Amino acid sequence: MPNVRAKNFVLLLFSLLFYAWGGLADLLILCVSIIANYFLALFIDARPDKTRLRALAFAVAVNLAGLIAFKYVFFLTTNLNVLLSPLGVAVPVVQAELPLGISFFTFHAISYLVDVYRRKAKANGRFEEIAVYITMFPQLVAGPIVRYSTISHRISERRTTLGRVSAGLRIFIIGLSWKVLIADEVAPIVAQVYDHTALPTMAEAWLGVSAYAIQLYFDFGGYSNMAIGLAVAMGLKFPRNFNLPYRSRSIGEFWRRWHMSLSSWFRDYVYIPLGGNRAGEHRTIINLWTVFLLCGLWHGASWNFVIWGVHHGFFLVLERTRLGGWLARAPAAVGFIYTQLVLFSGWVWFRTTTLDEAFVLFRSLVGLNGVGGLSVGLMTELQWFTIAVLVLAWPLAIWGLPRPGLKAWPQKVRYAIYGAGDTIVMLLLFVLCVLSVGAAAYSPFLYFQF
Repeated sequence: MPNVRAKNFVLLLFSLLFYAWGGLADLLILCVSIIANYFLALFIDARPDKTRLRALAFAVAVNLAGLIAFKYVFFLTTNLNVLLSPLGVAVPVVQAELPLGISFFTFHAISYLVDVYRRKAKANGRFEEIAVYITMFPQLVAGPIVRYSTISHRISERRTTLGRVSAGLRIFIIGLSWKVLIADEVAPIVAQVYDHTALPTMAEAWLGVSAYAIQLYFDFGGYSNMAIGLAVAMGLKFPRNFNLPYRSRSIGEFWRRWHMSLSSWFRDYVYIPLGGNRAGEHRTIINLWTVFLLCGLWHGASWNFVIWGVHHGFFLVLERTRLGGWLARAPAAVGFIYTQLVLFSGWVWFRTTTLDEAFVLFRSLVGLNGVGGLSVGLMTELQWFTIAVLVLAWPLAIWGLPRPGLKAWPQKVRYAIYGAGDTIVMLLLFVLCVLSVGAAAYSPFLYFQF
């Protein structure tokens, strides 16, 4: 279909220009990844069954080597030197600049290679379609992680209509509003507590941790909605990435609702190949710990991220004991409170940059650094609009957007109200976002750093 190929070339061009804005060196790395994985997939597809697994292992190793070289060498060499210091031996410490979105486009490439190996997809001989898959600018730098086998037919047969553009723009504006009007509004509170207060009081610590939970959800959820909306407008379809995770009653349920594309990626490409829950309880526990250790490391080369992954792995394993059955039978409020406490304590590890910072904040959460009182800097950031956002964001995060009950009304009237109402609300939200962006300082998406 010549028209579709022309659209794909245009999308590829704009995606490369979009990525080049972050630096030409990063663009070169991305292009090497695209070319390498194009030929690696063809190589795997051409192998007979008895050598396909070795071909896949080689291809995955190539991708992981690039990810490790740029993201983990500094962390590994620094910690190795700590171990070797009693011997008076040291290895060179290398710190490379992290290419934007390398974790995401590496996982996209690996999913393509594995899908080809599993014969869920055939290696695509059209280079531009593989390049479009890896570089699609809406999800290139921060996801969601899109499987090649679920989107390949959309790339080769995508169709853009006015209805899809309209629906996509609505989703995009909702995501933009989440980012600009909610996440960016509470961000100064988070920065004040985590970055500018040496010993937060108990009140400051809980305010900062709850504000960060809101910031992270609406920042990353906002980006995901923006990416999904742009994809719909272009005739593509990205998977849903969040499904009201803060209403969860267990950590297992949380991970079925939070960053769903990453959770399912680790499930299908790591957990199940390791044996999943098919080889007994002890092996299942090891597999869960392995997955969440890797999940923590995927987010960053830091002991705090490692501990965050172990933290979630611990509670997932714990929920496989009697605790899981007890939570299922307990009142909903009990499971909800338990989950929030686990999440909040986990976000402490996730947001702090050193172990000492995390320990200070944990001491503050239990009142060991003072109980009441807010600093002058924090009081300055707590304007009336920020307080309103903090209060209203939690019901939105737990229950989602309210919809008026008009089922008894005639269908044409309902369509008119929904259609006109949605349009007016979207326009108002967009105007507010533009005004807010124009008046505020630059605020990058949080997941750009991963």
